[in-house]
Amino acid sequence: MRLPRRERGIALVTSMLLLVIITILAVSMFRTFGTQERIAGNVREKERALHAATSAQQYAEWWLIYGNNAATGAIPCAQTIVATSTEGQICNQPPITAFGGGSAAAGYAQLVAPNPAWPIQVTFQPQNMVLIGAAVPAGNTNPPYFAYPGFWIYDAGIAADGAGEAYQIDAYGYGGSQGALAVVESTYEVQQGVVNRGSL
Repeated sequence: MRLPRRERGIALVTSMLLLVIITILAVSMFRTFGTQERIAGNVREKERALHAATSAQQYAEWWLIYGNNAATGAIPCAQTIVATSTEGQICNQPPITAFGGGSAAAGYAQLVAPNPAWPIQVTFQPQNMVLIGAAVPAGNTNPPYFAYPGFWIYDAGIAADGAGEAYQIDAYGYGGSQGALAVVESTYEVQQGVVNRGSL
């Protein structure tokens, strides 16, 4: 007569181990999806901030050659104004030294801080841009921005080719949060005869 074989429970242990492994893989996969969504959101906000800064920069370049603006040459800029076709300012020093009290390092830190809070600037308000907390007009599906972009125009003197005046334009823009910030810079030449800057 054969005695019954003793069961060792190996199938149960194996299935429990497989279940634990599958659970760990599933949890890590869901966590990866969340990380990828955050990365995509951060990239979107970075792009929105860059587009806002670029729009302010392009407006400043257009304003430099616009014939009806009220530019009086380079001045010691001392106030923040809202940009219009006739309102703007050209400063006689770059923002790096203006905001840093003469120290380029301190001025650069002010330019790239999470909130530049430039004490002097021209604020550009693009059409249909809505800020966080403001009433959104009907039909506007654009996500709100943290703040309006701003720019600074510095008269850098005679251009290298001697045919006009060189201007350094620094601009910043925000995405949907204070941390989504982009700062751009360009050098723009206005040739003589385009418009009188007062310093040509």
